[in-house]
Amino acid sequence: MLVLRRRRVAVRLDRRSLVVCAVLAAAVAAVAVLALMTGSYQLGPGQVVSALAGGESGLVHDIVVEWRLPRVAAAVVFGAALGVSGAVFQSMLRNPLADPGIIGFAQGSYTGALIVILVVNGSYLQLVGGALLGGMATAVVVYLLAYRGGARGFRLIIVGIGVSAMLGSINTWLILQADLEQAMAAAAWGAGSLNGVSWGQVVIGGACIAVLLLLAAMLSRPMRQMELGDDAAASHGVRVSPTRLGLIVVGVALTATVTAAAGPIAFISLVAPQIARRLARTAGITLAPAAFAGALLCLAADYIAQHVAPTPLPVGIITVMLGGGYLGWLLFVEARRRL
Repeated sequence: MLVLRRRRVAVRLDRRSLVVCAVLAAAVAAVAVLALMTGSYQLGPGQVVSALAGGESGLVHDIVVEWRLPRVAAAVVFGAALGVSGAVFQSMLRNPLADPGIIGFAQGSYTGALIVILVVNGSYLQLVGGALLGGMATAVVVYLLAYRGGARGFRLIIVGIGVSAMLGSINTWLILQADLEQAMAAAAWGAGSLNGVSWGQVVIGGACIAVLLLLAAMLSRPMRQMELGDDAAASHGVRVSPTRLGLIVVGVALTATVTAAAGPIAFISLVAPQIARRLARTAGITLAPAAFAGALLCLAADYIAQHVAPTPLPVGIITVMLGGGYLGWLLFVEARRRL
């Protein structure tokens, strides 16, 4: 452990986690430069770095800064948000399957945003509000249905899967009832895509996500203590119920912010925390490595979707393909562990 002290404040940092975060950050930077170079108009790494530093003007500057950089920045910021959201729920429920998409919270955010798109035709801020309300309403419903003298993680997951399936049917019905143009736009957006992301959405979404990540960092210590159980956490002075409520709000808000901008990007919040935990070799889920792993996964998946696939695809299709295989492997490992 690395201990940093300044007056009455002391911070303990795991050395291996710091190294993992540094390596993941370097990988994110490398993939980002590659994504900024690649396209119908090829650029060299020197041109990209010069454009980012303000040394280019004209066409090269427009391609890098105005056209490609918003997409890359959105992939990094939104991927980090999804990684932290998954880490929060997996730590809080003490289950590697506790993903906002699997337990229905992402589907609820999608429903709220879909209502704003098809009924209100609102702005991005209205989309964020609708997605947040939809996700929080779904969280309340799942929590109440799963509560039997307490809300156990496995019961929440099973109930969430059922609620997610019901919301999926509602979303399909909403799209079928809409006009053809609205239905096609909503269906394309529902696949999870960064195609229409603008600088405005990146700035607004990034500011919201920065505040939520700060709140998650403030709750990280009691969150780790709650992994020992509610009674043990309470004996260490943790206010369990308010902390759990705060974690749910932060996790749902992170998912809702991403869903409002890019649609539901599946499986990153499931995969990133587990990859980060295995790389850092920590006893539980940690937020910082999960954020960097989520950013790398989202950015790499978007690069594959745009430049490796035979035809450009929404990033959500690639994450479903990769995450579905990981989910099957995870279920197999958990089943063997219980035998």
